[in-house]
Amino acid sequence: MKKEKVYNEEVAEETAAAEGEGCPAGEAEPCANVADEEQPQTDTMADAPAAEDELTKLAEEVAEWKDKYVRLQAEFDNYRKRTLREKMELVETGGKDVLLAMLPVKDDVERAVAAMMKTEDVESVRQGVQLIAQKFTEALKQRGVTQIEVVGQPFDEEVAEAVARFAAGEEQKGLVIDCVQTGYRLGERVLRFAKVVVGE
Repeated sequence: MKKEKVYNEEVAEETAAAEGEGCPAGEAEPCANVADEEQPQTDTMADAPAAEDELTKLAEEVAEWKDKYVRLQAEFDNYRKRTLREKMELVETGGKDVLLAMLPVKDDVERAVAAMMKTEDVESVRQGVQLIAQKFTEALKQRGVTQIEVVGQPFDEEVAEAVARFAAGEEQKGLVIDCVQTGYRLGERVLRFAKVVVGE
């Protein structure tokens, strides 16, 4: 009986030693746990500097992009304010060039009125007024304003407005036979429609 018991204990010790893989008897399981725990800690400590470097790089990139974003937003705000100011100035002074071009014509009109009061030579007054009218027309042309020619042309509702119809015979039916108020274009756009009399 004693021998069997001793034999069983020896077998148990051998089995425990085999499971512990070289650890002392009775310490097989703790020894294995210590080996398993030490390996991940070594890897984590080795990866720590690399992770810190990665975080530092990311933080620098974030700071760089944030700086770019703040600068871009400031530039856009400045652009918006500048364009708004330019628009306001354009609205306020948009007609300045045209007004400056009209002032010499006004000066000529004033001189013509003064001359009419002193002279009885109607022909010279007539010539002076014609010169003023030509000067005024040239000033408008320089600013892109041109007269719309409608008399003798077929009536075109895109550039003219019929204020009256007149029986003018078959030859002039549908044609503009008189212009009550001259129409003007600014470039290709109608600035003012001509008011005309149309034959029927």
